[in-house]
Amino acid sequence: MLRIAMYQPDIPQNTGAMIRLCACLGLGLDIIEPCGFPWNERKIKQSAMDYYEHADIVKHASWDIFLQNYKERRIILMTTKSSIPYTEFKFKDDDILLAGRESAGVPDEVHESADGRIMIPMSGELRSINVVNASAMIIGEGLRQLQKL
Repeated sequence: MLRIAMYQPDIPQNTGAMIRLCACLGLGLDIIEPCGFPWNERKIKQSAMDYYEHADIVKHASWDIFLQNYKERRIILMTTKSSIPYTEFKFKDDDILLAGRESAGVPDEVHESADGRIMIPMSGELRSINVVNASAMIIGEGLRQLQKL
């Protein structure tokens, strides 16, 4: 099944919202540390509300450890630095969709090591959509293609 990974998330409220999204859709969530905030489980649970207990959350101490844990799976980077719209990408059942940091995306080494890069076409000169909203759009398309909705 698809998984979502958050690369060094900056905003605890987005992490909580991503936990809720993944719990509701039955998707696993990977958190690649370090986070840009102190990981306080009580506060994260508060942000994720009662969905936290229903989520499959795996924390990884670093990008290298994350890669080691998932070397058999494709990592698909959701990025504004791609020319491939997510609606034209062919998802596979075991893809991991990687979301970058809210403040800075991902470093070049992470960008280059991704197996695929997809983007959401946007209007005009606008930069980006909230990481959870963008992930929800892309997850929806992936699940539709895989007939999981």
